[in-house]
Amino acid sequence: MTPADLRVVFMGTPDFAVPGLEALVEAGCQVVGVVSQPDRPKGRGRKVQRTPVAACADRHGLPVFQWPRLNDTSFATLRDLRPDLCVVVAYGKILPRRYLELPPHGCLNVHASLLPALRGAAPIQWAVIRGHQRTGISIMRMDAGMDTGDVALTVPTTISRDETAGELHDRLAPLGAQALGRALEALCAGALTFTPQDHGAATLAPMLTKEDGRLDWSWPAQQVHDRVRGTSPWPGAFVERADGPLKIHRTRLAEGGGPPGTVIAHDADGPRVACGDGAVTLLSLQRPGRTATAGADFLRGTPLPIGDRL
Repeated sequence: MTPADLRVVFMGTPDFAVPGLEALVEAGCQVVGVVSQPDRPKGRGRKVQRTPVAACADRHGLPVFQWPRLNDTSFATLRDLRPDLCVVVAYGKILPRRYLELPPHGCLNVHASLLPALRGAAPIQWAVIRGHQRTGISIMRMDAGMDTGDVALTVPTTISRDETAGELHDRLAPLGAQALGRALEALCAGALTFTPQDHGAATLAPMLTKEDGRLDWSWPAQQVHDRVRGTSPWPGAFVERADGPLKIHRTRLAEGGGPPGTVIAHDADGPRVACGDGAVTLLSLQRPGRTATAGADFLRGTPLPIGDRL
């Protein structure tokens, strides 16, 4: 069997999933359908925008299905497509068991962690928030649980000390497509094998909320730094000020100490703030209603004297 013999349904929605769909097309698979979340309004103008996966499917002339919910009608449509395999990458909905059992080769999922670590909707962000130095991609056969299926292969990568979740996302997306390509080759060769996860070692990575960006200066500096990195670009780290939330887009670990939240120095590239243990320099900040500015520019335009409490 070759990839050209496979009838594949692809299910995905955001930018992270696009390289996976491109990989199927480049491999020559028969992509008989692409399922994505419905298009939604975005931006200040609230203009309805195509999901990244739907837009990619349009460019390749692939049929797109965007059901608000999975029901008997959507199942009948997929059944009529007669898929041999379903590939799921950040689709955004839990698939009922009958969907999982529809393709003869099952449903493969590209997950952005080294399972069983970081099961859930936001593995990239929580890997950074929790200070992990290592993460990667897992190719998993989906079952009825939340990222609990048997794993076919993993591809590890390191996380640098200043890397943001957005930057890690952009590295993992093509890595996921490469891993999917390897899995397809093994499947076609009859050599794709699966290993059960160690469920006792599982950790969770729930969907982020805006409140997850709130900083607590009593945390150690490393934890503050990791929270800023892990919530970039969304929901974004912030502290409350009298004039509204002050967003903090980028930090650097620094030396020094003092009462948590106190400005203890004006470094060349931004204010240095004491944490529960150590300090961080604020390299990029944003006042309410303003654009983000470099830390040094922020100090020139905003009174933030040494000894002030953020």
